[in-house]
Amino acid sequence: MAEIEDAIERADQESFTRQPPKTLQARINFLIKQLKTTKAVAAEIGVSQRSVERYRKGERKHPPKAITDRIDAAVRQRWQPQVRRRRQKQAATATGITVETRARFGYTAPVGTTDDGRFRRLTVHLPPTYARRLFDARQAGASDQQMRQIIAEGFKDIYFQDSGNRAMGLTDVTLNDIDYLDLDY
Repeated sequence: MAEIEDAIERADQESFTRQPPKTLQARINFLIKQLKTTKAVAAEIGVSQRSVERYRKGERKHPPKAITDRIDAAVRQRWQPQVRRRRQKQAATATGITVETRARFGYTAPVGTTDDGRFRRLTVHLPPTYARRLFDARQAGASDQQMRQIIAEGFKDIYFQDSGNRAMGLTDVTLNDIDYLDLDY
């Protein structure tokens, strides 16, 4: 599963300043404007070029749910890219990100302390350096496991070690069995 990728997408969509087009015809016109041809739109949403032309003209107004969902996803993916970039840049340089999760955390700790993984519900604000690393990793095509590790390192530094004030022997925090994960920036 791609929990981190999905959480970033949800956070991006929350930053929209205007809602995406509502009608099927408006959505198709938006996709044609973005992708330049009806053939490209057809390939993107998995229908024939003729179907796209029918949607555009309003001859067909109610495609099957699977196709409607693909159209919606394609529009949301391309909607307000400048707003998304601006919000991500702000998070990566100034404000950071807030991660809310319920997951099993495991870690390596010194002898004599417990290192048993257990479920925790945490809401932690991570500084901009972690936001930058997370966005850079996503841009580079990192796996969900690699992005989890970035968040786990942030939790280790900020939550478990309290920015260097305690638990200095704690190493290798892992984020497993994610029940839910939500990002805000």
